Amino acid sequence: MTRVIAVANQKGGVGKTTTTVNVAAALADAGHSVLVVDLDPQGNATQALGLERGNSSNSSYAVLLDGVDLRTAATPTNHAGVACIPASVDLAGAEVELVAEPGRERRMLLAIEEEPDEQLAAYDFILMDCPPSLGLLTLNALVAAHELFVPIQAEFYALDGVAQLITTLELVRTALNPALEISMVVLTMVGVGESGPLNYQRFVIDEARAYFGERLANTVIPRDSAISAAPSVGQTVIAFDPTSAGALAYKRLAAELATHQSAQKAVKV
Repeated sequence: MTRVIAVANQKGGVGKTTTTVNVAAALADAGHSVLVVDLDPQGNATQALGLERGNSSNSSYAVLLDGVDLRTAATPTNHAGVACIPASVDLAGAEVELVAEPGRERRMLLAIEEEPDEQLAAYDFILMDCPPSLGLLTLNALVAAHELFVPIQAEFYALDGVAQLITTLELVRTALNPALEISMVVLTMVGVGESGPLNYQRFVIDEARAYFGERLANTVIPRDSAISAAPSVGQTVIAFDPTSAGALAYKRLAAELATHQSAQKAVKV
């Protein structure tokens, strides 16, 4: 069964897109077939997978606004096993255009539901990279998803920013998608010293563990120059430097995500 996962956090700069593309690449290297849907007008996931922001006829904009099906919009990437529905320049205006559309918050869900079973079954995972906001693009992902995957920067105020996302999750679950659950939270940009995470980051990790429990990934994503450098050449860190600390961490994280739902049902906040 295809797992449909929204990767979201309304706070910017938390490693959301980086997590999306590198988990996708690591899942593919482990033998899974992955579709990345770039719903962020910045198009960083598209570029990190070696693609250019798509035109309006072959993009996430086309799926949401023009009814283009997923298999038409899906584009092979430079990473084997990963396809991408790229962002387009038109996506920046999609929030405004969607306001007037019937079923505006269900457009991505309809695209997935209308996909023939044999086509949808070609993907083990659909990862939707959301913009750093809680607008209609993110709402479409939350309504379509089975799971919510939340990257959080390991900083003191990071957990405060999650409260708004949790509130939105509860509203979506009540009104639009009762099946949606947080399946995993991951801490990113963790500075690692000789004895592990830095002292103030240990506090954040402990607080996150107390709040999210088993939904907090055991893997933390370290600060790593390879992670920062990979997008400049249109690659994931998995391809750019597969033995780097960042690549190894994302491989461990992908393995956690792949087994998480089979090991236990996602639990409510």
